[in-house]
Formats: sequence, structure tokens, C-alpha cells
Amino acid sequence: MAPNFDKPAAKKVLLGGKAEVSQCCLGTMTWGEQNTEAEAHEQIDLFLAAGGNFVDTAEMYPVPPACEVIGRTEIYIGTWLKANPERRKDMFLATKVAGPRGVGWIRANRRPEYKDKVDDESFAAALSAEQIAEACDASLKRLQTDYLDLYQLHWPERYAAIFGKSAFEPPAEGGHALMPGKKEFASMEEQVRAIGELIKAGKVRHWGLSNETSYGVCMFVQTADRLGVPRPVSIQNDFSLVDRRFETELAETCTHLNVSLLAYGPLAGGALSGKYTRGFERCCGAVESRMAEDSRHRKYPKFQPRYVGAGTAVATVKYCEIAQSKVLSPTTLALAWCTSRHYIKDTGCVIIGATTTNQLQENMEALQVELDSATLAAIDRVHRENPNPNCDQHLLE
Repeated sequence: MAPNFDKPAAKKVLLGGKAEVSQCCLGTMTWGEQNTEAEAHEQIDLFLAAGGNFVDTAEMYPVPPACEVIGRTEIYIGTWLKANPERRKDMFLATKVAGPRGVGWIRANRRPEYKDKVDDESFAAALSAEQIAEACDASLKRLQTDYLDLYQLHWPERYAAIFGKSAFEPPAEGGHALMPGKKEFASMEEQVRAIGELIKAGKVRHWGLSNETSYGVCMFVQTADRLGVPRPVSIQNDFSLVDRRFETELAETCTHLNVSLLAYGPLAGGALSGKYTRGFERCCGAVESRMAEDSRHRKYPKFQPRYVGAGTAVATVKYCEIAQSKVLSPTTLALAWCTSRHYIKDTGCVIIGATTTNQLQENMEALQVELDSATLAAIDRVHRENPNPNCDQHLLE
């Protein structure tokens, strides 16, 4: 069933001023772990029927990432496209190539001849030209398409403060945040040239960054200009009521360079829906379709624990109380706040991740709500009291 919307279900924006997409982006990282293939296909059907077109995935999905399931999400999307080849033109399809990580199974999943490297930690993923090319080909095969609308570098090749860490503290001896022993890194020039070759070959139409910093955005744009490669059109970063770091210098950088924000984690892994907050467990319209005990942070407590840390829990209570006072669900408050930001309102997107079609419908409808100035001021007061509690949880351990 398609949602009953009073206005167009999916507002359209231009990524980087170039690619028209629905502001609501369908996230897919639960498909293959928390969701079956049939459920994934049902979500795609509902999303497209509601006017959405932007679907985001990654070679490493579903999550939590593991050798046994890697690539399954892309496979599910591919089987839908195979069954609906005429609908490929209706979908703006994005995926990502994995950055450095010290396991063999990410790269081993790209080619049959690599299968004996699954347990070889030295066969690690990286953003070299060779790996970007082979990862793209593998994604195209799983997705059963001959082109990608958007290809993203999932996280930086260099050392950077990522995944909830905000301080730039590179080890004196070098290394990477996810691979402390890594000593050799592909240059930005090598990465951009590799993307340029994929664009020339018709395999990729646009490209983007993810989990990036202002330095990274500036350098990639400069490198692309110098090499004659199209600039990145987007940056996919963690952004929510409990992680507003983007709104400082990164928002300025991306505004001037015309790089659109794709906000992931807008519900902080579901925490901002209230489902983990005492007294608010059932205050979302779709919460009964997937209760907290069946949800990500209960099933996989070691995956993305930053979303349910003590500071985030305190802030979530206050945001839930604001939502209640405005007769809104916490989900609606959190998602509508994202689209109130000027750098999302007309040029950016919000990635929603649902495990049920009821959740998907509620999330799509939430992005159409406009919050009044009093509500936005109340949100800002909570933020000033407890800024970005989603970040630097490791310092409290």
C-alpha cells in the first residue's frame, strides 16, 4: 500500500546541483540481517510508489558487517532490479566502496579467485585504484545493473577521526583509525583518477564522499579540478539531534563547494524514536511493528554503541518530552528537525532505515513536517546543555 500523503510524498533536490533525487533516501543496511529478501523488495515497492527514487547501499552491507553476510544487501536489490528491469530508470542507485579495514573477507567477496583470502588479514580492503575498480565491478554484478548513479568512498583512506570520534589524534608512528598498523596509503590523486576512469567507462555517473572532514572535502574537490574529473556531489555523514558536528565548518565548506549532505543516522540508530527510553517505548506510530527487544541495539549491542551511550540517553529523554509537548512522535521531531536545516532543506537528503513498512511510512511522512520556531528553539536549548552526546563515547569507557 502507498502512504496517503496530502502533498507530494518525496520532495526532490539536486545533489551537488547536478543529480535530481528524492530528499528522502531509502537506507538498506538491515536487508539481509534483520530483513529478508521479500521484506526488502516490499520496502522498495512502497518507497517508489510514494515518490521516492534514491536508494543507498554499500558493498559491506548488511550490518553488523560479517563474512557470512557481506554483499547480501546488494544482492537483494539486484534481484528486485532483475524482476523489474523497466524500473531501473526510476531508481537513483548509490553504493559505496569500503575503506581500509584489517580483514580479508571484504576484498575476498569481490572475485571468485579471492575466496581463499577470506581469513587473510593482510588481504585488507583499501582505496587503491585497483581495489576501487574491482569493488565497483563486483557491486555492479550483485546489483544486476550496468551503471551506478552514485559511487561513494565509504570512509577515508587516510587517518581521520571517524565513527563518533571528534578529536584529530593521529598516532605518532602513523596508521589508520581502523588499522593502526597500516603504513601505506593510496593518495587522493590515485583515488580520484580511479573514480574518473569509472565515469569515463560509463560505470559511474556521479561520486561522493562519506564519513569525511572539511579537509577531505576541500582536498578531493581541488584534486578533482586539477585532474579534470567531475567534483564529488555529496558527503554522507552521521547527523542527528545528538550529533550536530556537521553544522559548523563542514556545513560552510560543503555549501561553498556545492557538496550535498546525505544525513545518515538521523534517528541515532533508532534511539531517537524513543523505543529505548522508559515511558516513551510506544509513542511512535510504528513502534509496535518492531519493539526494542527486536531492534538493532538489543540484538547487536557491540555495533555502533555510540548511539545508546549515557549522554545520548539523557538527551533523548528531553527530545522525547519536547515531541510529546508538541503532539508529535519523537521520530517525527528528529527527522523534521533534519529537514529544517538550510543545508538539507533545499540541497540535501535524509537517509531513513526501516525494518518494517510501517516504520518506513512513518519516516517518509515525518520528512514532510515543518517545525515551528518555538520547537526549534526548545531543541537548541537541549543541544546547548548537552552538545553532541553521540560523540567521543570512548572517552567515558
